[in-house]
Amino acid sequence: MHTIEIPEPALSRFLFSDTRMAWFWLIVRVYIGYEWVMAGWEKLGSAAWTGSSAGVAVKGFLTAALQKAGGQHPDVSGWYSFFIRHIALPHPVFFSYLITYGELAVGVALIFGVFTGIAAFFGTFMNLNYLFAGTVSLNPVMLLFQLLLILAWRTAGWLGLDRYVLPALGTPWQAGEVFHREQ
Repeated sequence: MHTIEIPEPALSRFLFSDTRMAWFWLIVRVYIGYEWVMAGWEKLGSAAWTGSSAGVAVKGFLTAALQKAGGQHPDVSGWYSFFIRHIALPHPVFFSYLITYGELAVGVALIFGVFTGIAAFFGTFMNLNYLFAGTVSLNPVMLLFQLLLILAWRTAGWLGLDRYVLPALGTPWQAGEVFHREQ
């Protein structure tokens, strides 16, 4: 049995694999990274997120989300309200710190262009959780850009640290230079 490879369309290859598009992905990456850093920074300086009253803000957010889970056309799905009620709400301090430092880590990684695809994945995961909780605001726009960054992971960090880190460390399917050195 032989393998059949279906080639990428030229437009897809240009947008997501060509380093000439790295400047565009740099703009997208820095914009989304800035949004995450600002969101995390605001929480980092708030007593209700990471200070003496840590957990209060996230508890309020989650409680409000639960109120959107009822009615004929709920904004929050039943399965997600189960997650909120039984997993997140019993541990508000943990989730408060997780959200704050998660936003900062994703933002910094995107701005510096290090592990860009992974950072965009975790940013997407956070945006999906905010959307599942019935919050719209900037989340759909950030989600869209992060999905595009995931598709463009090979070139999105080209004008960043990924240009050096990825060849050195490699990927799960191909070891990098660090792992090929003779001892």
